[in-house]
Amino acid sequence: MMIRYVAVTLTALALLGGCQKKDDPSEAGPAERAGRKLDEATQQAGQKLDNAAQQANQQLSDAAKDTSQKLDKAADKASEKLNEATKEAGRKLERAGEKMQTAADEREAKK
Repeated sequence: MMIRYVAVTLTALALLGGCQKKDDPSEAGPAERAGRKLDEATQQAGQKLDNAAQQANQQLSDAAKDTSQKLDKAADKASEKLNEATKEAGRKLERAGEKMQTAADEREAKK
């Protein structure tokens, strides 16, 4: 039984010894190594997020340009159709005016 206590004590001391700070600052303990790995992983994740954000921003910019071009084309087509409709309405009004003038001339001639 005593051997068990000694074995447990030695195991505990060995584990605690791994957590102690080394005299040489270049030798990092397990917690410090884990912290460095965590910092590195966080930095890499941040860079990936930055890259993803830049790509998304570029895609949005490209989509906005494409949409703007499509809207410009649609506006040009609508403008052309409006011009055609305006010209046609002008021709119809001109014909109606001519008919009214002809009718007025005929009334005057009958008097």
